[in-house]
Amino acid sequence: MGSLQTGRQESYEEQRMEEGYRNPTQVQMSQLILPCHTQHGEELSVGQLLKWMDITACLSGELRVKTFTVALIWPLTSMTSPVSSCCSVGQIVNIRAKVNRAFNTSMEVGIVTSCEDVASGRQWRVCKAFATFVAKKTGCEKVQLKPVVPRTSEEQVEYSVAAERRRMRLGHIEAMKDLLSTISEQDVALDTDECQGAVPGSSTRAESTELVLPPHANHQGYTFGGQIMAWMEGVAAIAARRFCKAPATLRTIEMFYFRGPSQVGDRISLKAIVNNAFKNSFEVGVCAEAETYVEGWEGKRHINSAFMTFMVMEPDGQLRSFPRVQPDPGDGERRFREASARKKIRLDRKYIISCKQTERPLSVPFLPSNQVYLSYNNVYALKMLAAKRRWVLSSTRNKVRLFTLEDHEFLSFKIEMSVSVRARLAFRLLTDLRRRHEWDSHYRHCELIQKVDEEDFIYHVISPSISKGSRMQDFVLLASQREPCDTGDPYVVAFRSVSLAAVPPSEEYVRGEVLCAGFALWPESGDRTRITYYNQATPGVLPYITTDIAGLSAHFCCTFEACNAFLEQNKESVSPTREQ
Repeated sequence: MGSLQTGRQESYEEQRMEEGYRNPTQVQMSQLILPCHTQHGEELSVGQLLKWMDITACLSGELRVKTFTVALIWPLTSMTSPVSSCCSVGQIVNIRAKVNRAFNTSMEVGIVTSCEDVASGRQWRVCKAFATFVAKKTGCEKVQLKPVVPRTSEEQVEYSVAAERRRMRLGHIEAMKDLLSTISEQDVALDTDECQGAVPGSSTRAESTELVLPPHANHQGYTFGGQIMAWMEGVAAIAARRFCKAPATLRTIEMFYFRGPSQVGDRISLKAIVNNAFKNSFEVGVCAEAETYVEGWEGKRHINSAFMTFMVMEPDGQLRSFPRVQPDPGDGERRFREASARKKIRLDRKYIISCKQTERPLSVPFLPSNQVYLSYNNVYALKMLAAKRRWVLSSTRNKVRLFTLEDHEFLSFKIEMSVSVRARLAFRLLTDLRRRHEWDSHYRHCELIQKVDEEDFIYHVISPSISKGSRMQDFVLLASQREPCDTGDPYVVAFRSVSLAAVPPSEEYVRGEVLCAGFALWPESGDRTRITYYNQATPGVLPYITTDIAGLSAHFCCTFEACNAFLEQNKESVSPTREQ
């Protein structure tokens, strides 16, 4: 699943659907926070919140498929501010869930959680999550799902991005494997000074056994996924307290993956241990196993795993520093290394996806450990730019239209035209940047540096100088190309700058950067295609477009007239096997 983001306080009105429309799969749950829902103090328990969110999402999925659903994957949960500081006794938690997209046998359910303080009238968003559910008939047979038809602009954005979130989730395991292959035991081994104050991992071990009772299960007798998650969070909190000797605050939960079901009467064994500690945080690994009684207890089966990161806030508001963990030989050392790898991936993910664009440099280093998240962010950013409203028509020339959008500190532009070339064929021609110089004078030379996979490539682009006597510009671009996942989806080619050790900055060129750019291609009637080019302008790009926006030239419109001619001239050059 994609990430769950808990951000700063946002206007509650931003959560509402467009006026006069209600999604047919939307389910709302409102809960008054009582003392029985809290942990130490009067703060809402994270486990309780997970139970409520799971039930709401499950009911939403059942509205869509008209049969019962079970959770398959819950996302990485990242809390930039603890739930405990947002929700307390007497306040109201509002949870809204709706199905964003259905794939073959699974569907993504979006969950938005907000909190309401009746006394002050204040309302704010707590978190937003995306979970994956599957529909099942009697037994284990999965149900083939019908496509979701988005109705509003908000639904269209979530529908479009859901496919990229799914791709990112599927690539997470490979990212872990690649990173672990580069980590040696010496890289994470403790030095002599660290060993002196290290806490043995075995001293933090916690175990608990739960019996699944009817209140813990759905109407089919299967244990609620939220209940399993709550039990896992509870035993992890015990291991955390044994390590830090104080109440710890849960900050992130690595992806829950439900490997198998459990049901009423099963015995659930939960085990937790601190895997590794960093400067101001530490990771707790949790495992859940189930046993079923059939003329005696059968063997345990692994049903879930998760990795939770905790922190401790001191009275003065500072984060506590922790001693290192001394792992046990064997599995303990493996978990220690894997925790370091997950820490690295979380930092990459937060740096690439969660931060605002003004809070990070444009060119993020391209590494095997972050390539999944860079590709996701590349496509996601383009789709979000395409979904923006209030575009203003700046000029029109020979049916090529230039639009602009001023959004806070960013100036974006899009160029739109319709061509008499089939969408898939145009997509094939535009994805190969090595041919772009044939129609775009801003591309003097383009070299393929690295083929990341079948849909992601890194290019080195040389552009002519902006003014006479100045050096030429060069760009290192990640190009992510995506074919439609379903009817109504566009073909997408997204670009963003990355930094690559193989192509360091050179004194010969001025290194330029691209924040967000790319093409979206929509099939129209007959063999026609609507092509839209988007660009969120950066200082390196602005000089090329501002003269057009000011009406002093029509250079970009001329460029895309040349693009139209290029597509017309080369539409027969793409082989039938590639074009079909």
